[in-house]
Amino acid sequence: MNQILYAGVLGLVLTLAGTPLLIKALARKGYGQFIRDDGPRGHHGKRGTPTMGGIAFITATLVAYGLTKVITGEPATYPGVLVLFLMAGMGVVGFLDDYIKIVKRRSLGLRAKAKMSGQLVVGTAFAVMALQFADASGRTPASMRISFVTDFGWTIGPVLFVVWALFMILAMSNGVNLTDGLDGLATGAAVMVFGGYTFIGIWQFQKSCADAVGLVDPAGCFEVRDPLDLAVVASALMGACFGFLWWNTSPAKIFMGDTGSLALGGALAGLAICSRTQLLLVLLGGLFVLITMSVVIQVGSFKLTGRRVFRMAPLQHHFELKGWSEVLVVVRFWIVQGMCVIVGLGVFYVVGAGL
Repeated sequence: MNQILYAGVLGLVLTLAGTPLLIKALARKGYGQFIRDDGPRGHHGKRGTPTMGGIAFITATLVAYGLTKVITGEPATYPGVLVLFLMAGMGVVGFLDDYIKIVKRRSLGLRAKAKMSGQLVVGTAFAVMALQFADASGRTPASMRISFVTDFGWTIGPVLFVVWALFMILAMSNGVNLTDGLDGLATGAAVMVFGGYTFIGIWQFQKSCADAVGLVDPAGCFEVRDPLDLAVVASALMGACFGFLWWNTSPAKIFMGDTGSLALGGALAGLAICSRTQLLLVLLGGLFVLITMSVVIQVGSFKLTGRRVFRMAPLQHHFELKGWSEVLVVVRFWIVQGMCVIVGLGVFYVVGAGL
């Protein structure tokens, strides 16, 4: 259990101390954010703010996890390493996108096909490896079944599993990317979800099927491989994002960029897949889902009827154009996300307790 505390504290300290160094380095190179002309006019003043800040919390998370293992002497596990691989791999794709925006002076970054190809390669590699590396009990980091608070239904087979995993990874990475439109919005929301997954990992560890002999009801256990290490990863991410929020909150001194948003989305999807809580992520990450759906609704409505449902999509910009200040939108959306996490954890506890 000490691992969780170490990982969270180290992640927090590393981003609190490391992010200002990254800000100075990016500012010296002139790696500032481009602001699109079709966005809210109030955002034009943010032009030139250093971006690619995701480098800070990606690095902090990886270092915090590694140092935690060194300090405690506990071994790394395949599920934990795979989630970190997915996070870092998606971060690399986002970094290339950000780099092209800044250096090539192309506001849209990577071409759509190239960006999608990068995400597919990383996601497929994760999904394939997640079905390997069985432990002594035959448990792999992921299973070929759909899950809510635990696996249910029939085995869908390796091909459909890879397709399903790719859908989750792409949906969450792009969902966080769409949410990252206001100072601190995506970062603060991610902190709450990672906190939720820290709790879930601890609970699953306490009721793990690996220790089912000691349970009053041996059938009431979670068939998850190494849930405690998934909690360590979630804690490291929570701490790293929390520290980054100090510099990312309004007025932001640095933006996470696609480097950070794609990495966070990948980490969320990886945690959901490896902890067997795939569909529960819809509740836990409710704000990301809501904002993504606002874009889907806006585009669909315009193509079908020629009319827009919102003044602007994603949803946070709709409320800005209605007169809400940026800070007001962020805080209220944080409250919505907090309620989503509370409901998600409540459902997990109630359903999980009934296993």
